[in-house]
Amino acid sequence: MNAKAALSLKQDLSLDIDAVCGRIAATQRENGDIPWSEGDKTDPWDMVEAAMGLAVGGHYNRARAAYAWLAEKQHADGSWHAAYRDGVPEDRTYDTNMSSYIAVGAFQYYMITGDRAFLEGIWPTVEAGINFALSLQTDSGEIHWAKSPEGKTDPMALRTGSSSIYMSVKCALATAHILGIRRPRWKTALARLGDAVANRPHLFNIAKSRFSMDWFYPVLCGALSGEAAQRRIDKHWKKFVVKNTGVRCVSDEPWITIAETCELVLALSAMGNEEIAKMVFGWIADRRFDDGSYWCGFTIPKIVIWPGQKITWTNGVALLAADALYRLTPAARLFSHDFWTSEYPFLFA
Repeated sequence: MNAKAALSLKQDLSLDIDAVCGRIAATQRENGDIPWSEGDKTDPWDMVEAAMGLAVGGHYNRARAAYAWLAEKQHADGSWHAAYRDGVPEDRTYDTNMSSYIAVGAFQYYMITGDRAFLEGIWPTVEAGINFALSLQTDSGEIHWAKSPEGKTDPMALRTGSSSIYMSVKCALATAHILGIRRPRWKTALARLGDAVANRPHLFNIAKSRFSMDWFYPVLCGALSGEAAQRRIDKHWKKFVVKNTGVRCVSDEPWITIAETCELVLALSAMGNEEIAKMVFGWIADRRFDDGSYWCGFTIPKIVIWPGQKITWTNGVALLAADALYRLTPAARLFSHDFWTSEYPFLFA
């Protein structure tokens, strides 16, 4: 970890990286599984987010163990179940977003460590997960969100989920490039998916527009950048952002969540709005338990912590936000729009 950046972060926010990362490590099981909290369920997307936090904190062995657990649980078609409890499927839905996000975690791990052997080893898992997600892409570009346990495709598409898959495909294509592998079909799928997310809101479930992720995920993933990204952020800022407090999970609910606040920080940083991103991150600086880990969320205006569990993926995304703002690792630019257009311009040509 960059010592100067870590000192700057600690001076700005009194944030103990080891304590935040330690909450994830303390919850992780010996077999690599990372549930939401102690005794809770595990889902593949949030587990990757927690593993990415471990990598930011330098817990490389633990991050690799998490990815090994996921690889062992992956089905032959590249999917995972939507949730597990103690390793046993709890929600047997096959979710496209959850099945592709490991590509982001694997690429982030490589950016930090330069471990090519890890990247080569995880590649079959990444490839299968991306292929499963893209197998549910429509001719108009969006991606159906899931298959039922019986194998029936649900025709609904989610803008948040498709945005996340867009980021996953970018990372998978970057990984393929590093390994000398060509996947032209993925590049075509990326362009169609990006166009759907950026320009065709009617393709997605409108009911989800109440959720803040639906607002900023098209910016976070890079499908919207530049002036278009700024317009989208400006358009719904007052709908979701509570000044000096944080980001609502749902626009019409009095509940601020740390994860959504940190993800907005990532989106702002990705656009280059570093000062505003630092300001928003500062709003939640003291929303932490005595052990230094972050709350999941709290009600407003009374500031009642809810729920009370110490959530692994919440702390994972807090670490990602800190990395983006304070350059703690070589993966600090993972979500940066400029990083992708400068380092991997061929993905968008």
